[in-house]
Amino acid sequence: MSHTPLLAHFNARSFALHGLCTAVLCCLTALMLQAVAKGAWDAQLVYSLSVGLVSWLVIDLGRMLLTRHQAIPWPAGWRGPALVVTGIAAGALLGGAIGRRYRGDDQPFSLAQALTSASGMTTLALTAAISIAMCLVLFHRGKAQELERAIVQSQRDTAEARLKLLEAQLEPHMVFNTLANLRVLIGSDAPRAEAMLDHFIAYLRATLDGARTPRHTLSAEFARLHDYLELMAVRMGERLHHRLELPAELASACVPALLLQPLVENAIRHGLEPQIAGGEIVVRAQATQDGQLLLEVLDDGAGLAEIAAAPAQRHFGLAQVRERLLTLHGSQAGLTLEARKGGGTRCSVRLPLHFESTP
Repeated sequence: MSHTPLLAHFNARSFALHGLCTAVLCCLTALMLQAVAKGAWDAQLVYSLSVGLVSWLVIDLGRMLLTRHQAIPWPAGWRGPALVVTGIAAGALLGGAIGRRYRGDDQPFSLAQALTSASGMTTLALTAAISIAMCLVLFHRGKAQELERAIVQSQRDTAEARLKLLEAQLEPHMVFNTLANLRVLIGSDAPRAEAMLDHFIAYLRATLDGARTPRHTLSAEFARLHDYLELMAVRMGERLHHRLELPAELASACVPALLLQPLVENAIRHGLEPQIAGGEIVVRAQATQDGQLLLEVLDDGAGLAEIAAAPAQRHFGLAQVRERLLTLHGSQAGLTLEARKGGGTRCSVRLPLHFESTP
């Protein structure tokens, strides 16, 4: 079982801010003591700072020690009030001793005397008020931080679940389309159907592990895409030509798994298949000047008019890719479709350029 480090909730900036706020409260307390006790200003300031800062150190450090095994950085149950009482007592005893020593009073602290004198009651009341106010601030800050962490974790879990759902929908979509093509070929060209089935089995075997990972390298994505295009070439024969362009420097770039295959499938279905002569598909990757990765799927097929005329359910692959990009990268990524000069379609995907980390 893993253990939270001793100072898991220690944050130097927050710790210094708590100390500064305590010091400011102590200065205000010194002004009040000056008005009540009519003593020397420097003595009241040192006394107030000694009491307040000792209480703060005991409570803040004690809080971090007691919450090292829990998420909320404030002691649960009875330990919270006990820590406040301990901090007040430490401030009154140790801090008070420092303050009295500074003003030349060597008398030891007496609780009975403090409770029976006006100045003593004022000092204890102000010490308690400072400590309680500080504890309330720490408690509410801790609760706010915990709620913020819970919201972030919930958003992360939701995004991961959404991605898994999208991937689970996308993989059967490709399988069903291939099986449908096989069914057509079995009746019309059994040898080609057998060859296509062999390629399909090899494709599934080679990519099964990669399909279960949310991200992989661009080289793995292109290798997987090559297998898919070879599979489609069995069905289309000489009507399908393809070219993959992956610069060596981008081979280790990370991309969502199964990102390009739905785009190529869309280009084949809506661009090349409607044409008797078929056509060519080019897939290429390049880095942009603004630090993004640009992936393009180009075809010289029927163009955007054919895509627009298709029923909405036939745009499943494009919709899934858009959803995955939005879930993973938000507004930093996107997919666009545009007509090419001379005919055909260009599908462009932009996403942040990240490389696989080496161990």
